[in-house]
Amino acid sequence: MNYRAEVRIELKKGVIDAEGETVQKSLNLLGFPVKRVKSVKIYVIEIDAKSRGSAEKTIENACKKLLANPVIQNYTIEIK
Repeated sequence: MNYRAEVRIELKKGVIDAEGETVQKSLNLLGFPVKRVKSVKIYVIEIDAKSRGSAEKTIENACKKLLANPVIQNYTIEIK
């Protein structure tokens, strides 16, 4: 069966979000009254698996091995 996984990766609390801070400052310089910008990465992955659980396990392994850095990032997986 085909499944669609959305993986959301964001920095852990306490880790400086340099990209978000830079975007926020740039938006302020352009006149936008933005108070905070948080950078988040989202991967949309289509996967062929025997079951929803199998798809989730495969995506979980991909996150652990490649997509996320567990030292500084948290991730969530949504299978559709």
